[in-house]
Amino acid sequence: MKHIAYIRAALAVLLLDTALSVVSAQAAGAAGPAGAAGPAGAVTVEKTGTYRCGRQPKQVIFSPDGSYVILPLLEDRGFDVFSMEEKKVVRRISPPDADKLGFAEGLFVPEKGAFFVSQMTTGTIYEYSYPGFVLRRSISTKGTWSKFIAWSPEKSMLAVSNWVSNDISLIDYESGTVIRKIPTGKAPRGMVFIDGGETLVSLSFDSGIIEAFSVQSGKRTDSLSVPKACMRHIVTADGSTAFVSDMYNRQIYRLQLHPLKITAKVRVFNNPNTIDLLGGRWLFVSTRGPNNPQDYTKRSPENGRIHIIDTKDMSILHTFTGGNQPTGLALSPDGRHLCFSNFQDENLELYEVHVQEK
Repeated sequence: MKHIAYIRAALAVLLLDTALSVVSAQAAGAAGPAGAAGPAGAVTVEKTGTYRCGRQPKQVIFSPDGSYVILPLLEDRGFDVFSMEEKKVVRRISPPDADKLGFAEGLFVPEKGAFFVSQMTTGTIYEYSYPGFVLRRSISTKGTWSKFIAWSPEKSMLAVSNWVSNDISLIDYESGTVIRKIPTGKAPRGMVFIDGGETLVSLSFDSGIIEAFSVQSGKRTDSLSVPKACMRHIVTADGSTAFVSDMYNRQIYRLQLHPLKITAKVRVFNNPNTIDLLGGRWLFVSTRGPNNPQDYTKRSPENGRIHIIDTKDMSILHTFTGGNQPTGLALSPDGRHLCFSNFQDENLELYEVHVQEK
């Protein structure tokens, strides 16, 4: 069908945030076999299993109660709901316009009993109830190729980054209205609200800049340029320090937020993607692996890896092998489980996480 041909033809654009030149694997440390992740300082992981899902799982998100893992599917009709109890996909939920594919990112907002998923091909986010996953409404972002979603509880506001229109949509939750469009560097992706929702920090994938914006005025208040950077994901535990993945430079940065300044970094395996923070200290990183030399949208010649980093000194404590192109990654709310998706394998992997208190 025409829309399927369209998304496949545009796959190079959809996956620009996964491109990087092939470099040596050894620079990021040797990887152990999947399921054999041994001692990592105060953290160990033990593999639970590998499970099938839909095509091109772009992200994984644990539900607030830890009962489910949600997988937005880039080249499939919606998102999968994986049961942690049954260890299988129990539902495929297809939003309106599901035939247009392009489901990229999701976000739970527990205080609203809500789950949101973005669809790039329509510039729409869909709100579902949770529990239940009943469709509540469709919200137009007024942007093009909408991807990442962030939430400010203080402002009761959503922010959605628009990859092609190079802007961010600020959306009032109650009305579903776009309050403001903030122009950004090229291809904005990861975002985080700080300062009680007064400031939004955004990563520009194509421009290689980190930008801070006033939510009230939409004006840029700070910026930091990183040469050749293709930055994808940002997380923070305290609003003063954040961590950023840079795919092109194969770096994870420790970022001071006031003002914006990189204070430490560590080199990782090819194409670092998603990051998540455990206990404010242990950073888990999915790395996609080297590009296919013929076409980076195809299977990688080598499987990707997962790193565990001690953010106190930015050292890699442990590395283990994932599947072909690990992309989405998340820790469960209680910190006891790790999940990541293998983009080309159409599956997800689950691990138990153990932290030894000292």
